Amino acid sequence: MSEQYVLETRNLVKEFKGFVAVDDVNLQIRQGDIHALIGPNGAGKTTVFNLLTKFLPPSRGQILYKGEDITALKSAAIARKGIVRSFQISAVFPHMTALENIRVALQTFENTSYSFWKSGNSLHKLNQRCMELLDEVGLAGFANTTTVELAYGRKRALELATTLAMEPEILLLDEPTQGMGSEDVDRVVELVRKAAKGRTVLMVEHNLSVVSKLCDRITVLAQGAVLTEGDYATVSADPAVREVYMGSDGSGERGVAAEDNQTVEAAQ
Repeated sequence: MSEQYVLETRNLVKEFKGFVAVDDVNLQIRQGDIHALIGPNGAGKTTVFNLLTKFLPPSRGQILYKGEDITALKSAAIARKGIVRSFQISAVFPHMTALENIRVALQTFENTSYSFWKSGNSLHKLNQRCMELLDEVGLAGFANTTTVELAYGRKRALELATTLAMEPEILLLDEPTQGMGSEDVDRVVELVRKAAKGRTVLMVEHNLSVVSKLCDRITVLAQGAVLTEGDYATVSADPAVREVYMGSDGSGERGVAAEDNQTVEAAQ
């Protein structure tokens, strides 16, 4: 029964003028898991994220959250239910400080948007929570640093903090380690592990070393359809995965980890 899954899709399809980008996808995301969605470029991973968060409407199929059909809901309503996502490209305000970025997210979540007749000091009550979130991602010492001055890995950590400000029950992370060096990757792995406590995480990730360290369950997409699913040991040993995702020579993890992670979904 769907009650055992916090998020589920049933026969999910997305077509673009005759091109099938997502083909009859059935996902079952268990409460508390870190679940990875992997596959070669153009497999439909980010398109699935866009369908789950209603940045795109599905052509057919259903999306269920805690057993409730949410297929017809708009993206804002999806976020209010606690399904919150990040993006491949860092989505922070470059000329605001780290603290101000978090405060904007909190204003949105708590419906305390700035009004021209209010003093800016009225927003200071949010600062304590801002500092807690910055501390959670290791940025407490950068609260007053303008975001454009932060190193790339710290910008991604700030983006994670703004996402956590929305108090998600399900956190959707799209390529959280994209374009990072090994030191930043290790830092983000620990941040994701910490952020996953008490919530469910669904992530698109190319780096199989990250997937092997973090994920309880993995779904492999190929040409928009589910190829296989299981834990890392099961998926990495599957001959079909080696052929489609890693290459028929089985060189797999080294080749994927060495990618530059500049992913462009063919369906978008």
